[in-house]
Amino acid sequence: MDWKLNSFFAFVICLGLTASGQEPVLQTIATNGWAKNSVNTVVFRKNALTTFKNIQYAAYYDEEQYVVLAKRKLDQEHWEIWRSQYKGDATDAHKSISIMVDGAGFLHLAWGQHNNELNYAKALTSGSLVMGGKDQMTGIKENRVSYPEFYKMANGNLLFFYRDGGSGNGNLVINRYDIGAKKWTRIQDNLIDGQGERNAYVQTTIDKRGTIHISWVWRESPDVASNHDLCYARSLDGGVTWQKSTGENYQLPINAANAEYAVRIPQNSELINQTSMYADEKGKPFIATYWRNRGETVPQYHVVYHTGRQWKIANLGFRTTPFTLTGGGTKKIPISRPQLITWRRENRIHTALIFRDIERGNRVTVAVSNDLENNKWACRDLTENGVGEWEPSFDSELWSMRRIFALFVQKVIQVDAEGKADQPPTAVQVLIWKP
Repeated sequence: MDWKLNSFFAFVICLGLTASGQEPVLQTIATNGWAKNSVNTVVFRKNALTTFKNIQYAAYYDEEQYVVLAKRKLDQEHWEIWRSQYKGDATDAHKSISIMVDGAGFLHLAWGQHNNELNYAKALTSGSLVMGGKDQMTGIKENRVSYPEFYKMANGNLLFFYRDGGSGNGNLVINRYDIGAKKWTRIQDNLIDGQGERNAYVQTTIDKRGTIHISWVWRESPDVASNHDLCYARSLDGGVTWQKSTGENYQLPINAANAEYAVRIPQNSELINQTSMYADEKGKPFIATYWRNRGETVPQYHVVYHTGRQWKIANLGFRTTPFTLTGGGTKKIPISRPQLITWRRENRIHTALIFRDIERGNRVTVAVSNDLENNKWACRDLTENGVGEWEPSFDSELWSMRRIFALFVQKVIQVDAEGKADQPPTAVQVLIWKP
């Protein structure tokens, strides 16, 4: 991988305006976070942080690779910490920890997944950090699980997304947990079908109306360079039936031939997989990712969004550093995959893109636009120091409830292609910022 640093030029472009908002506050959960790779900070953790009522929960691997759970009251800085009985192979950065609290207050946990048997447990009692024994969900297609992600519906039930199969050859499975029956059931056995030739790398969000939005890139092989295109689907009934942005119903499973293509992006465009989505109060979807446009050398962050009539693309355009994505495993990349939130004021779409870039010293940075249609962005560093190969994951429940942005932060080192760094443990922190 080759890149050149031109930080001053990017700094000037990105700081033509000053990003507003409250001063960020960093709170430390613990100081013993595993930091030999990026497993605690990969972007696809759903979730690293989550809030139920007035309690915020967190999860991470400690220096001995144990799954550690923590919680605090939102108005307090003290965290109660519980080291679980479970260990994960933290040396594989795919094997992240995901948590969610259901509507009855029970914490659900999945960890250590990369084409292996499901690792899942639920708290013994409501509000507790103490987990029960490892359990199945449905017992079907649970031996090749990757990328576990929890989402909560408005009625308190949970959804659990995962990939069944391998990179370049896998399918999307969705389970649903009923808090009344206390039982998991399968609602999609193969929502997106790679047809044995490719797989979909998916990002998901649920809006205030309960609509599930998903988008994905296709990958043709384990080589990240084979990522291509950006597709979209939504469900209005909790994941049972799916449709395109036009309202046309999908014939399931979705595949490369019948998918809706929000943007056509060829292979070898430095298109990253598994980034983030957000849907605003009107149910409009926004997708944050990066790729390199044809004829250019520098990958740029893009926001792809639907106006209700058409897909549009905002190219943020402030980066100056070229790099190339090739090969398998977890990559050491000079920028992070981004997270995205939006809000509306005076009929304008305000947008915040959270990322990390070597051009800005690998600090936690937010780029803010006060009008997405004008595509003018102001950058602000939210940390003074760099965070290595950290990627952002945030407390989506807290943002939805209180419009407070709580970000999981830890300085980590990622050796290219799934290596392990000689790195001592580092502090596991929460950054609180209110736009």
